[in-house]
Amino acid sequence: QFNQRGPLPKHGFARNLGWRPAPASKEGDRQSSVCLELTDSETTRAWWPARFAAQLTVVLGAGSLRVQLVVHNTGNTDDGAWDFTTALHTYLSVEDVGRARLGGLDGCARWDALADARGFQQGPVMFLGEYDRVFSAPAGAIHLHDGALGLQITQSASLSNTVVWNPGGALCARLADLPPDGYRSMLCVEAALIDRPITLTPGQQWQGWQELRVLPAP
Repeated sequence: QFNQRGPLPKHGFARNLGWRPAPASKEGDRQSSVCLELTDSETTRAWWPARFAAQLTVVLGAGSLRVQLVVHNTGNTDDGAWDFTTALHTYLSVEDVGRARLGGLDGCARWDALADARGFQQGPVMFLGEYDRVFSAPAGAIHLHDGALGLQITQSASLSNTVVWNPGGALCARLADLPPDGYRSMLCVEAALIDRPITLTPGQQWQGWQELRVLPAP
């Protein structure tokens, strides 16, 4: 569950539970991967009665990182369908968020969570304070320009939203898991599925991914 859009605790329960290692294989000489799995249990059924299996696979290559989530309805026919939302909470390290620029979202519909206002992005995204917006995902790549560094961010069409977040100074000072000035060196660019929940019937599965790729130096 994304944020508080549903009956579960904020952002659901999956992020706060232990995931088990699952079989993973190397993909080529210059890539390696790790796979983690979470399935329903007495603990999860205390929050949510559904039967499910989720696998998160991280593939590391030369200058690239790919994160894939697969969700499976493992229930019987009598158990019925269920729906879900999700986000890959991608926290990026930046040199100075005040100078960072995020391109590729121009023209995308957006919801400003701070002002509860809807509109369309015009030009690159810049960060002058607390920032929390949900975009319709662009058809092409997103490009993060961070000083002399660059990152290309792509996501599957099955993840139909992109969330961009930075807490800014005032909120950061109240967060226990960040130093008071931690907002200056971090940025979230999350591939997400928010506006249109996915419904899975028993036996069905869904998958989505985000890929980060280092851009060559100019």
